[in-house]
Amino acid sequence: MKTFFALLSFTLIACAQTPKTHKAELTKLEPVQTHRNDGLKNAYFASGCFWCVEAIYESVKGVKEVISGYSGGHVDNPTYRQVGYGTTGHTETVEVQYDPNIVSFEELLTVYYASQNPTTYGQAPDFGAAYRSIIFYQNKLEEKAAELAKAKVATDGNYQKVITEIKAFQKFWPAEDYHQDYEKRNPNYPYIVRVSIPRLNRFKAKHPELLKP
Repeated sequence: MKTFFALLSFTLIACAQTPKTHKAELTKLEPVQTHRNDGLKNAYFASGCFWCVEAIYESVKGVKEVISGYSGGHVDNPTYRQVGYGTTGHTETVEVQYDPNIVSFEELLTVYYASQNPTTYGQAPDFGAAYRSIIFYQNKLEEKAAELAKAKVATDGNYQKVITEIKAFQKFWPAEDYHQDYEKRNPNYPYIVRVSIPRLNRFKAKHPELLKP
């Protein structure tokens, strides 16, 4: 995806895709609730390249770990190539493992909207089904919070049409190992320098109060 020659061809393929409705999406699914025994909670968000989104959430106080992966589709154990070609219904998604005593789900939603443009079918320079904007909820409270956050963003004057999807969480598939902590491990990679780091810095400038010390 992120060498510049591969990025160009990959983006052209993604841009040519049109949204597909799969059988599982024809009826509203009941969300699956994840459970932990360490006092932390999981949250799931998609908003473009997961390298970028992972780095953003890892900068937030109360977030203990962020995993890049795939969610929202109909194929088990999807690969990066499959997701990128839009054949699985999945999006590049992050699992945010957070301490609810330090940061709330509502604050994670603030981070979500402050770090993307929710009116586009992807985030520049990555467009297409694999990069669309989705909040995954695990229960009614998260669904309500997601709906309120979307409504607030849609009426605050900055965006004319918010196309973020709000979907019942079903399953998260961790991405291949080389995707994990990609920005941290590859700070000089051209995509990281030109796309990921500027996106992270724009978020940090908007909400310094949410950042780790």
